Amino acid sequence: MSFAGEMPFTIGPREKRREEQIIEMTPRESPWPFTERGSEIAIFERAWRRRGCRSVAICGPAGVGKSRLADELLARAVAGGYTGARVTASAASAAVPLSAVAHLVPVGSDLSDPVALFADTARALKSSPPHRWAIVVDDLHLLDATSAALLRYLTDAGVARLIATVRTGGSAADSVEALVHGDAACRIDLAPFDRNETERLLRAALGAPLSHRTLHRLFEVSGGNALYLRELVHAALDAGSLAWHGEIWELADGSLPTTSRLSEVIRTRLAAASPAARRLLELLAVCAPVSLADAAATASTEIVAGLEDTGLVHVRQDRRRAVVALSHPLYGEALREDLSVVRRRGLLLQQIERVSARGGRRRDDALHIASWQLAAVGNADPVLLRRAAALARHAHDYEHVLALLTAIPHPDRDHDSLLLHGDALVQLGRWREADEMLARAQRAAGTEQQRTAAAMLRTWNLFWVAARTEDALGVNDAERQEVVSRAGRQVLTLNEGALLTISGRPEHGLALLEELEPEVDDARDLNGWLLAAMSKTAGLAFVGRSTEAVEWGLAAHAAHVSVDDRTLGPAHPASQLVPVIFAATDAGDLAQAVTVADRVLATLVDNDAAQTRVWAAVYRGRAEWLAGDVRTARRWYAEAITQGRAHGQIRPLFQAWGGLAATAAVLRDVDTAESALARMRSYPVMGHQAGEECLGEAWLEVARGRLSRARTVLTDAAAAAGETGHLTSEMLLLTDVARLGGAAEVADRLGGLSLRCDGAFAPARAHLATALADDDPERLLAVATELATIGAHLLAAEAATRAATGWRRAGRARRATAAAHAARTYAAHCPGARTPLLASGEATYALTAREREVVLLAVAATRSKDIADALHLSVRTVDNHLQRAYAKLGVRTRRELAELLRGPDSGPVE
Repeated sequence: MSFAGEMPFTIGPREKRREEQIIEMTPRESPWPFTERGSEIAIFERAWRRRGCRSVAICGPAGVGKSRLADELLARAVAGGYTGARVTASAASAAVPLSAVAHLVPVGSDLSDPVALFADTARALKSSPPHRWAIVVDDLHLLDATSAALLRYLTDAGVARLIATVRTGGSAADSVEALVHGDAACRIDLAPFDRNETERLLRAALGAPLSHRTLHRLFEVSGGNALYLRELVHAALDAGSLAWHGEIWELADGSLPTTSRLSEVIRTRLAAASPAARRLLELLAVCAPVSLADAAATASTEIVAGLEDTGLVHVRQDRRRAVVALSHPLYGEALREDLSVVRRRGLLLQQIERVSARGGRRRDDALHIASWQLAAVGNADPVLLRRAAALARHAHDYEHVLALLTAIPHPDRDHDSLLLHGDALVQLGRWREADEMLARAQRAAGTEQQRTAAAMLRTWNLFWVAARTEDALGVNDAERQEVVSRAGRQVLTLNEGALLTISGRPEHGLALLEELEPEVDDARDLNGWLLAAMSKTAGLAFVGRSTEAVEWGLAAHAAHVSVDDRTLGPAHPASQLVPVIFAATDAGDLAQAVTVADRVLATLVDNDAAQTRVWAAVYRGRAEWLAGDVRTARRWYAEAITQGRAHGQIRPLFQAWGGLAATAAVLRDVDTAESALARMRSYPVMGHQAGEECLGEAWLEVARGRLSRARTVLTDAAAAAGETGHLTSEMLLLTDVARLGGAAEVADRLGGLSLRCDGAFAPARAHLATALADDDPERLLAVATELATIGAHLLAAEAATRAATGWRRAGRARRATAAAHAARTYAAHCPGARTPLLASGEATYALTAREREVVLLAVAATRSKDIADALHLSVRTVDNHLQRAYAKLGVRTRRELAELLRGPDSGPVE
């Protein structure tokens, strides 16, 4: 099966311009933007203002950006009236006294008389306007003693101040240390960037956001070290592994490429290790982490401690034992590149011998021994490989599972091996291979229970990965025909209920799931229970039982955690939390929805559970959409698309492309909205969240100024949602109808639905529709507060804006001002969002509903004839409405009208 959606994304002209701008901004040889050092600059400026300040020392490990900060501080000193100079110390210059500062010394000075030379230098510098010098000394710890003495003389004489960089951990002469110690010195300790600082720096450097997983990998590998980070990004850009996907930067899976400069820096650090320390580093490069006992046996405790002090390794506690690993993944790559095949093989076999000598008692010893054995000699005992594969599956390292199982000779592959192999292929999105492998597992089954287990995994592979709903149900029905036990039939009935619940028939599915045991310990089939439990959470949310869904989903997650080492099927316990994100959103607990989504994404960032990760990104986007932070929602939908396409997960892409279309439309990026909508339609419909796929089409119509058409699209979609039992989706869609001028038509239905749906969001939506229909500013302001409490800031801003309009019309200026202030406060949470209620609230309060609709179409550059056709009016009537609107708003042309309604930051009118 293939889909048009698997083809490269064709972007529109506006997005093409954006892509070209991003590529032009991409850093290559140019300096990266200076950012994230505001607190350090503040420290410098306070110190520099002090009369007695003589030096500022920037201290930190190599690569954290000391020189870059020093350049920035020097620029600020020069801007404040100082003459700038630079001194660069090095090991080579330290061997020749004064060579580092020779350019400061007057020509013809007597080098044999230091006292006279120092005085001559001070006079020469002081005679040069503006008579004050700021001197950057890079790598002060490498400066020779004579140069340090000269600089000390200049600072004592008040001729110069120093801005020095000092590498922590290095040794320096006493005369050098004296330059940056004492009351006249200020010390700035520069640490590597933390995760948030790294994200902001990369976004500034690349000109656009990065995917969550890409940010994590770059941060983990670089450790926040500015030099490492820059070189990694440059290498990845040059290799094409860091690519721009139209909305977001994404790093391809696999090892990160490095530049020659970074390799040189790393090898220089590693070269300082003694031969004994080098042996330990090589062991860690191929076998890490290893126990502290094994590390000490390879070298010594003192060597381990020394390597930790120099930052080459770190020691951490892993349950009851201490383990040792390299501090940076890049160290491992450099060390492995330098290892011969024989040396690598010897290290692996020695470590196998050490662990085996202890009896391989630890849980993960079998996994390590099997992996090392395969790497060393290319084969291992089949029983050991099966055991290791099960452990790798528990760690959700599915690529490792495949590597281990593929090494088992075909005659030794039993049902359990085939089932485990098929499951790994499912999780990696390779559905065709998975279906073949699971069919083989069915044929190899020795019991009814084994055959049913393979059949159920086939159904979920066909449904979730291949997007073949009817095929999945067919496999389930065929297996039920073969099963003779009552327990087996019940398990397959629950599986059918799970599939129906999430494929568009939640009420039917939930009826079948009534037989689901309330506790996992009572389950007839463990994997079947987990799959059904996940679907039940989603189904409860779909039919309006959102609070109940959250409670059930959290309990199902706890149950899954307790049995995770004995399961196949759902990729990870975190998969139970994905429908909780949806449920918490519709229950009106948007903060919980975001928290749960971030928890899932953080948990899965390092493993192969791509399917769960992609769905979490989709629902994170949906939560932000309903909160009103449309830009952030767009970023999460884009991430879901990028990750889904990279990992063969096509199921979530229908929702993700639809979300991208809707968010782009609200942000008035019509080209992207149109492209995304076309891409969405190339993917198979899943069935759940019925009607929500029309949000992109509806808001695109709004962006074009066709509110009547948008309301029709939403009304039809809401009817479809109601017919299939998706009550929360129906409420969402009807709420948008109300926002677009149809409140009177939908208020009663929303009121009825609010009685059937639990949580805080349902009544708030109903209250909003009623207040809009009645145009009651008092109730509009009250519902704005209600919505803001939920976290639905865009709806709150719209309600408050409409309240301000009502109060102004009633001549209640003070109340109108208060409501407008509240609207601005709420709208601040929704940057870039442009909706009719927000756009028309301040400027068009005096217009009638028809005049407002004509005006919004006119702003969208629609001709009078087209407006007339869209609204079923005559052209003359349209022009009359426009003229009355011009008079009320004090404008004369459509351009002036557009500028009034769109605001100063909306860009040119096309």
